[in-house]
Amino acid sequence: MTLWLVFALMTAAAIFAVLWPLSRRGETPGGSDIVVYRDQLDEIARDRAAGLIGEAEAEAAKVEVSRRLIAAADAADAVKAVSSDASLWRRRAAALAALFLLPIGVGAFYLFLGSPQMPGEPLAARMQQANQNRSIASLVSQVEAHLERNPDDARGYEVLAPVYMRMGRFADAVNARRKLLALAGESAMRQSDLGEALTAASNGIVTEEAKRAFERAVALDKDELKAAFFIGLAAEQDGDRTKAASIWRGMLEGAPADAPWVPMVKEALTRVGGTAPAIAPGPGPSTADVAAAAGMNEKDRQEMVRGMVARLADRLKENGGDVEGWQRLVRAYMVLGERDKARTAAGDAKRALASDPDKLQRIEGMIKELGLEG
Repeated sequence: MTLWLVFALMTAAAIFAVLWPLSRRGETPGGSDIVVYRDQLDEIARDRAAGLIGEAEAEAAKVEVSRRLIAAADAADAVKAVSSDASLWRRRAAALAALFLLPIGVGAFYLFLGSPQMPGEPLAARMQQANQNRSIASLVSQVEAHLERNPDDARGYEVLAPVYMRMGRFADAVNARRKLLALAGESAMRQSDLGEALTAASNGIVTEEAKRAFERAVALDKDELKAAFFIGLAAEQDGDRTKAASIWRGMLEGAPADAPWVPMVKEALTRVGGTAPAIAPGPGPSTADVAAAAGMNEKDRQEMVRGMVARLADRLKENGGDVEGWQRLVRAYMVLGERDKARTAAGDAKRALASDPDKLQRIEGMIKELGLEG
């Protein structure tokens, strides 16, 4: 509605700009000659009264000037009659064109180039769509600019580091992980993430610095699985296949079958000649489910993931003492962007594990790490 009101005001302004000059009267042709002759008659009368000219000369001059005045007046009337008719016709034609052709032309132009059939869209929806269409690089640039102005914003580095990893900017990811540790303090996950970034920056080689970060992560939380996996990888790269197999076999013992990291650890264990222990079947996807997921589109794959998370949540209602299961559930909700559900699940975990101080401490540490307090 607002758009059409603007169009109407613009059209009215354009019509007014055209009609205003047409409403002004032009100067009558010959009008200047008539004024001159009248001034000459007045001047003859003044000269006669002053005695500058005689009676006979004054009468003769008046007759001559009067004759010219009458002739100029007749000529002006004739020209005015002819020009006024033509001018009136032209003005009327221009006015009609302004009143009808200009709006029609503007409307046709909009119908040709515009999209009047599109429904209106709220500003919030347009802004959201614009943000979705923005490239990852532009969003990263925006966060980087924010961090230049606010270098002590730990949350900004926490957001930016995993994005750097997905973009392959591993050196930047290492710097972001170090900044986060310095600003927010260490935790098992942050040390493990730093080690992962250092390994990626070294083309998959677990350096001494990365190994120290993984060992520190395990010291903070013995169940930090990513750190354990990379410690096993470091042993393999050092030629100690027996140690690598022992670490990876320990990860698989007691692991739920639906854990997403199980296939990767099994593959690594097979690579060093180890044998995977038997894993009890869980509510996770079968081999057929995994094969089907490979051919799914993103929406269907998300639905499958949500189904797996829902099954895990149902299992935890029956077996609330599984601290690893609670941790996976909370992290899964965070990955899906469902922060409220993650907070609810964390509260359920605390109630279910209230009688076990060690497990409760692990849940509270995870809650603090993910920023789910309150």
